[in-house]
Amino acid sequence: MDISRSFMLVGVVFLVLGIPIGMYMGAVNNFALAPLHAHLNLLGFVLMTIFGILYRIVPAMADSGLAKVHFWLHTIGVSGVFVMLFLLLTGRITDAGMVPVAPASEGLVLLGILCYSLNLLRNGR
Repeated sequence: MDISRSFMLVGVVFLVLGIPIGMYMGAVNNFALAPLHAHLNLLGFVLMTIFGILYRIVPAMADSGLAKVHFWLHTIGVSGVFVMLFLLLTGRITDAGMVPVAPASEGLVLLGILCYSLNLLRNGR
């Protein structure tokens, strides 16, 4: 598994989902989905692309098992955030309905970031 490429490819998938949401909002002049658009583009595309580039620049980090754990935690976490925000912002669930999806998804993203941080400390030379 080329972790750098994996991060960048999944990041592009999130971008392909996020950009049309922005286009839709502009076309109908309704920006209710702005948090979804922002999370997909920033947590999904921007962060994953940055991680992919950094793993490419520092191969010792990419070869670590922490990189793979980071990838899966971040990918699953951002996917959960995407689904949760979509359901919330389109009125399909209420704030109460987000429990436990929201904290679990956000927790996975945080755990992924912690894996990245530990990997950077251990292998980022």
